[in-house]
Amino acid sequence: MTKPIPRIVTGETLGQVDASQVPRFAGAPTFARLPRIDEVKSADIAVIGMPFDAGASFRSGARFGPSHIREASRLLRPYNPAQDAYPFELAQVVDAGDLNLNTYDILETLATIEAGITEILNFGAKPMTLGGDHTIALPILRALHKKFGPIAVIHFDAHLDTWDTYYGAPYTHGTPFRRAAEEGLLDLESCLHVGIRGPLYSKQDLTDDATFGFQIIRTEDFDDLGTEAIIAKMLRRVAGKPVYVSIDVDVMDPAFAPGTGTPEAGGLSSRELLRLVRALDATNLLGADIVEVSPPYDHAQITALAACHLAYDLITTMAKATAAAKKA
Repeated sequence: MTKPIPRIVTGETLGQVDASQVPRFAGAPTFARLPRIDEVKSADIAVIGMPFDAGASFRSGARFGPSHIREASRLLRPYNPAQDAYPFELAQVVDAGDLNLNTYDILETLATIEAGITEILNFGAKPMTLGGDHTIALPILRALHKKFGPIAVIHFDAHLDTWDTYYGAPYTHGTPFRRAAEEGLLDLESCLHVGIRGPLYSKQDLTDDATFGFQIIRTEDFDDLGTEAIIAKMLRRVAGKPVYVSIDVDVMDPAFAPGTGTPEAGGLSSRELLRLVRALDATNLLGADIVEVSPPYDHAQITALAACHLAYDLITTMAKATAAAKKA
């Protein structure tokens, strides 16, 4: 007969499969080997996959991103020393599986994602989304806006993603934040791009972008200002606002994230990006996504490992906030 799955249980919190009892390479491939959402009565944070890349303009493959990140996340452990926290004890974190998305119909997909995130919010959980291409950010913001009003977005990316259309199509991975601004979803005084670099279609791209409420921190600014100054600027920009974090893994240099659709030279290291993400515990973080992980271009899970550790730190930040709110 099958033995019960030995899990780490702390109080009322159901945690990871116990790695001292079950090898990390065995068992169900949920994120960090956490329980499924149907195994708990309530949840504080839900990891949800969005296997969709029909909005990609260059390399495809991000539809396989969620499962790739989950597989790499088997290595994650209960204690996060960088934030001195046990995230899976502080909050009930679950894996909500993947949304069933129509790869041939972007409008239907946008509606399905908005409904899926709304369901997660109604369940009482904050969404930690694994993409998928960056098109998915728009319906997530639609769902969040319905509950929280205008959102301050911290957008880590090599690219602006505020372009108008591709081949006349308004909904692609290069347009989500322009559409979000046009729909009134964003706090136009508090949004920020971090890690922008590489060629643009026109200098007008920068002029247009400024009208959508975003300030820009370029990769060159890390050399000129230093990481601590960048963190201070980032936190000032979103201070006191409801914050959503969107991470395109191409914000990292291809040396640290080769498995992505539109790589650009000269990006951040995974260490630099993790340091920025860990500073977000000073914000009111509503949720986050990690997008554009494309397994066909990954090597030795380099990109997936970076992505799962970023998700781990974002979950830790949300878990700490959850625990503090419960004590208040």
